Amino acid sequence: RTCDQLRCTACDFRVSLFNDYIWDQSCDYLFFRNNMPELSKLRAKMIKKKGARAYACQCSWRSIAELTDLQTDQQLRWVCGKH
Repeated sequence: RTCDQLRCTACDFRVSLFNDYIWDQSCDYLFFRNNMPELSKLRAKMIKKKGARAYACQCSWRSIAELTDLQTDQQLRWVCGKH
């Protein structure tokens, strides 16, 4: 299970998640800064991968293909936005 209300304390954006996708390796900070949260623009760098999940805010992004504790990633500033 994962929180579906994640919020980034660095950019103050809601973290978007996309089931069955990963981010292309060419993604960079400017791509997300300029295109979040417009799905139509984000799709340009999304790759279909069954069972994976792509996460992104305006300043950080991750592709997760297996069970991972995101709290151990010291670079992420994502917290539960409350339910």
